[in-house]
Amino acid sequence: MAQEDVFKKIVSHCKEYGFVFPSSEIYDGLGAVYDYGQNGVELKNNIKQYWWQSMVLLHDNIVGLDSAIFMHPTIWKASGHVDAFNDPLIDNRDSKKRYRADVLIEEQIAKYEDKIAKEVAKAAKKYGEAFNEEEFRRTNGRVLEHQSKRDALHQRYSDAMNAGPDLNELRQIILDEEIVCPISGTKNWTEVRQFNLMFSTEMGSTADGSMKVYLRPETAQGIFVNYLNVQKTGRMKIPFGIAQIGKAFRNEIVARQFIFRMREFEQMEMQFFVKPGTELEWFKQWKETRLKWHKALGFGDDHYRYHDHEKLAHYANAATDIEFLMPFGFKEVEGIHSRTNFDLSQHEKFSGKSIKYFDPESNESYTPFVIETSIGVDRMFLSILSASYQEEKLENGESRVVLKLPAALAPVKLAVLPLVKKDGLPEKAREIVDALKFHFNCRYDEKDSIGKRYRRQDAIGTPYCVTVDHETLNDGCVTLRNRDTMTQERVAISDLCSLIEERVSIPSLLKRL
Repeated sequence: MAQEDVFKKIVSHCKEYGFVFPSSEIYDGLGAVYDYGQNGVELKNNIKQYWWQSMVLLHDNIVGLDSAIFMHPTIWKASGHVDAFNDPLIDNRDSKKRYRADVLIEEQIAKYEDKIAKEVAKAAKKYGEAFNEEEFRRTNGRVLEHQSKRDALHQRYSDAMNAGPDLNELRQIILDEEIVCPISGTKNWTEVRQFNLMFSTEMGSTADGSMKVYLRPETAQGIFVNYLNVQKTGRMKIPFGIAQIGKAFRNEIVARQFIFRMREFEQMEMQFFVKPGTELEWFKQWKETRLKWHKALGFGDDHYRYHDHEKLAHYANAATDIEFLMPFGFKEVEGIHSRTNFDLSQHEKFSGKSIKYFDPESNESYTPFVIETSIGVDRMFLSILSASYQEEKLENGESRVVLKLPAALAPVKLAVLPLVKKDGLPEKAREIVDALKFHFNCRYDEKDSIGKRYRRQDAIGTPYCVTVDHETLNDGCVTLRNRDTMTQERVAISDLCSLIEERVSIPSLLKRL
């Protein structure tokens, strides 16, 4: 099945099973804004809990924060967002559609890479075990031609982006590569221009007394302006970190790919404050730590890769992304950046207040450097769903759709199912739910045949089901079914809590780190 079709099925599955709904749908929706349904909010909260505990519980030098969405507008002037938080946009005159110029070019680069990959796959199929991919890439004429075009375009694009960006050059690249509008199929492009992504509003009760404020485009600045408060009140010593989960807002013109790029989204960010000169060492360490966190979910190492930035932000001296293999290719889910001391220095300059750290060990004051780890909750949500979604053919000829979610992240940990709706079985099933619901999320279901109920739980990713049958009333045992293997075992009701909790708790994930 084509990956594009898989992605469409995932989007449809999210709505059908209560994970994600288009926001304001009864009013025809609101572009690039989504609501999380009853199962989606549970999965999302579990992802956040996994991240939070991995940061705050497992590190004695990292603490939490929850800063306000509204902040003083000068903060965004100091951070550079007022003047430099822009996307290069281009319009197609025929379709009237607007695109990000950099994305159009990156997609063209990806097309060359896809052509190379197809040539390699075709040769691998032809030559079988005797195929030497490295030699083929080095000697095949078509591969070399595609690689040469890809490298030349990549270099030209990189130069244009590092030059400001050079908007005229970006447009010329689009014209030279003969990139067409996906809607109209034409190359009738406007000039490229910059568009600021911040939402603004007015704060105050009267027009004369109001002040222009912004919805924060990132959560990091709330950490930077509170860094000294946290350091002093928590008696924190460098190195230390501040973690935060919160909403951010960007007026994305090209919002697409479901919840991958939205106008209202949630971030999990940790800013780690270090002594100047040690930042690159810490940067390397946090790269490894964060990738290990992702891999602990068990989707396989081939789903992840690093992408080191060639064009660095003005405040950074090192940056890399952790990319995940989505149905539409490898895409960024987390960024790790060495932000130097830019942010703290800027806030010191614009506020006029000293926020230097006094180091008692070296008896000196300095502005700390910062290592940032920033992960999009919504992108993480999408990556987990994409990797978990499977359509399986069973031995009996039937098929099932199953979400093989990591058990600790699953919205529902255990479904309790009475075999029939009589003979005291529903009462016994509810008794089990009432006993276990204090430990993990349980669900009771008595509608339809037991097979249909199993399929329903498979579709939302419930790792375990127990069936209460007539024997249960005599021997105090139930049938425990495993979602992934569909194997069943007879277990005592008295053992259920310890047996399941050990497998579905967040600590079961944390112990892999």
